[in-house]
Amino acid sequence: MLLALLLTMLLYASLQAQENSFTINSIHMESRPSWEVSNGQKLTLQCLVDISTTSKSRPQHQVLFYKDDALVYNVSSSEHTESFVIPQSRVFHAGKYKCTVILNSKEKTTIEYQLTVNGVPMPEVTVDKKEVTEGGIVTVNCSMQEEKPPIYFKIEKVELGTKNVKLSREKTSNMNFVLIEFPIEEQDHLLVFRCQAGVLSGIKMQTSEFIRSEYVTVQEFFSTPKFQIQPPEMIIEGNQLHIKCSVQVAHLAQEFPEIIIQKDKAIVATSKQSKEAVYSVMALVEHSGHYTCKVESNRISKASSILVNITELFPRPKLELSSSRLDQGEMLDLSCSVSGAPVANFTIQKEETVLSQYQNFSKIAEERDSGLYSCTAGIGKVVKRSNLVPVQVCEMLSKPRIFHDAKFEIIKGQIIGISCQSVNGTAPITYRLLRAKSNFQTVQKNSNDPVTFTDKPTRDMEYQCIVDNCHSHPEVRSEILRVKVIAPVDEVTISILSGNDVQSGDEMVLRCSVKEGTGPVTFQFYKEKEGRPFHEETVNDTQVFWHHEQTSKEQEGQYYCTAFNRASIVTSLRSGPLTVRVFLAPWKKGLIAVVVIGVVIAALIVAAKYYFLRKAKAKQKPVEMSRPAVPLLNSNSEKVSEPSVETNSHYDSQNMDVEYTEVEVSSLEPHQENGRLP
Repeated sequence: MLLALLLTMLLYASLQAQENSFTINSIHMESRPSWEVSNGQKLTLQCLVDISTTSKSRPQHQVLFYKDDALVYNVSSSEHTESFVIPQSRVFHAGKYKCTVILNSKEKTTIEYQLTVNGVPMPEVTVDKKEVTEGGIVTVNCSMQEEKPPIYFKIEKVELGTKNVKLSREKTSNMNFVLIEFPIEEQDHLLVFRCQAGVLSGIKMQTSEFIRSEYVTVQEFFSTPKFQIQPPEMIIEGNQLHIKCSVQVAHLAQEFPEIIIQKDKAIVATSKQSKEAVYSVMALVEHSGHYTCKVESNRISKASSILVNITELFPRPKLELSSSRLDQGEMLDLSCSVSGAPVANFTIQKEETVLSQYQNFSKIAEERDSGLYSCTAGIGKVVKRSNLVPVQVCEMLSKPRIFHDAKFEIIKGQIIGISCQSVNGTAPITYRLLRAKSNFQTVQKNSNDPVTFTDKPTRDMEYQCIVDNCHSHPEVRSEILRVKVIAPVDEVTISILSGNDVQSGDEMVLRCSVKEGTGPVTFQFYKEKEGRPFHEETVNDTQVFWHHEQTSKEQEGQYYCTAFNRASIVTSLRSGPLTVRVFLAPWKKGLIAVVVIGVVIAALIVAAKYYFLRKAKAKQKPVEMSRPAVPLLNSNSEKVSEPSVETNSHYDSQNMDVEYTEVEVSSLEPHQENGRLP
């Protein structure tokens, strides 16, 4: 009912406003007490509006408050001033504020005003326990409910009565609190935890003052360890030495700490199930030194140290020998002595084997006698051992054997292995390989197995092996190993001695050669397009010649040759092509010219003779045609030249006078002649 009434009033006011004229003269904001306030202070933001209207009553208008362009409060009013109240200002209230007034379709907004809130409220800090044992954990809770997260927290662990910060932790939380665990160390006694909170205001971090927690009392988990030495006064070698380390453990402890006794850095005794650890040993002078007792549990460690001095009963024995390096067959002499020459029991040993129970020991050295020797001297319960003395007995090396892993002949550039072995003799053995009487390689071998050197000989080579070891005898040499190296055929070429143009009838000499190749080398001559060689020859040389005495046109063409030997990787190498041209000798050319001219002249003579004979026959034909009819052709179509002669002779015989008339007849064309025969 009330809502309906309110809507009716607003509608009425709107209609009234539409009937009347109005204008928004000005609008601005004010902050009470100011635009810069302290954290927690009450703050009132006012929007002041000046409106002019023709209406007798004030028009209803809408007032909106914005912070950083986000609406935070709005109200409908007819008053000139409207307020937005913040009971306790906080850092998150800081920002840029403005207000807007809306009257019907007219609207006006103020400029932006910067509100600054200074200071941060004090946080609260609590601890989960007021008493804690060394090695334990204290959880600190720091909170600030007034501000909005994210909030920056800084917590410090401080020993009461000092200003030294033992441990500091920082964390930014998206909640209003933070929980941080702090370990309790052995140096902690009475602690407080300080907390500081910070809130980001724009680009600036505002922090609170530190606030302190309640006291936290730290109890010892265990005390600093203590030493007890027996005997308490002077300790002489042979006495029983007892070193005890003990510690007091808190009654609330659920387990014992670990107790460790160290001499220098070596651990000599430990205990995990008791309040003490004991190291007991018969005292010797080497037991003198600094002893440390450490008590450890998790992060807690406490230690104490003591110096123990032991009086020496007699010095350590000394083993002397004739020489530490002997040739096999020489005498090995060992002697054990103690400074001051006290009465003692002696032994001489090689590793763990007792060789003698006297001060002296001698024998003829063999290679198996190499090793570490020592001696002992004992007085009562005290037995001392000398330092270890190395002895090496060298067996002389046997003459080395030299051999290689390839065939008798080696192809040039092929890798071969030259092996040397001295079967007898003490290792390590130094092998030195000579190549062509010069040092090539040196290798040391720790056994009598063969040693292998690698090489790539390019010519016939001699190798020799020299061996040496610890024996005093001079180095030993092997026999000389001779390796034969054969070179494969390389770069086959073909050439002609008289030039590529050869005169017919002259001698033609072809030469096939190789740049390199160990003989015998087989050469083959080929003519192009012929599958088989026309000449083959095997020689111990790098070239071969082929002769042809009478050259003719048949020898013209392209030639090539091939060559191979027993080292050739492929069957044969082929040369490039050689073109040979054969030309005629000048006298032959002249003779041919004369013959050709003679033939031409003969042909011309025959042609001329044939022409004149034909012309003469053509003149006789008109005379015969003017005679009495005499058949020109017999029944067999043959010419009747002979009967005509007989007739003439017949007429002559009768002495008959006949008048002849000469008629000039032009020669007929061949087709006319054949077509107009009677």
